[in-house]
Amino acid sequence: MSQLPLFAQTGETVLADDARGRIVYTPDFVPAEVARAWFDEVRGAVAWEAQRRQMYDREVDVPRLVGHFRLVPEAANLPEAIRAAARKVIAATGVVFTSVGLNFYRDGRDSVAPHNDHLDEIAAGCPIALLSLGATRRMTIRAKAAPRRVLHVDLAAGSLLLMSYETQIHYTHGVPKTTERVGARISLAFRARPGSRP
Repeated sequence: MSQLPLFAQTGETVLADDARGRIVYTPDFVPAEVARAWFDEVRGAVAWEAQRRQMYDREVDVPRLVGHFRLVPEAANLPEAIRAAARKVIAATGVVFTSVGLNFYRDGRDSVAPHNDHLDEIAAGCPIALLSLGATRRMTIRAKAAPRRVLHVDLAAGSLLLMSYETQIHYTHGVPKTTERVGARISLAFRARPGSRP
């Protein structure tokens, strides 16, 4: 059973809500000035990592910078902006998220390919919450089977996208490259890990 509220709150847009999962977008989850302050702090405070990944017969650069934190009270190196964002997301969703993965999209050349989260890395029934900071980027969400529904969501600064556990079975999501001039964006992906404690 998905741990997402059954009814949309004020300002929320329900993008999908059926047996294949529930997807809810809230454009103004945090005020613009808070989103700007959090973006500036997170960009400067995180030790961003450039990764390489094996693709077929060669190793390639991952087209974005990444970071990760466990959400535990004793996490001394956790930037205060991330701690504050986690408190707000947990309070709004009622889900005790235990980790946050960060993606730093420096410009339109940075992206993430269509994928779904591995179910063994998410506590059963728990959603994923994506908080966006910085420039607006489009996410494409595609159903894996017929009817092959495609959703395009412009993730604005301060917005929250909630995807239920079931969506990771039935949909992929990704942020494609763009030739448009876009600024930097940081996404905070909150997850509840199996067997972890807050």
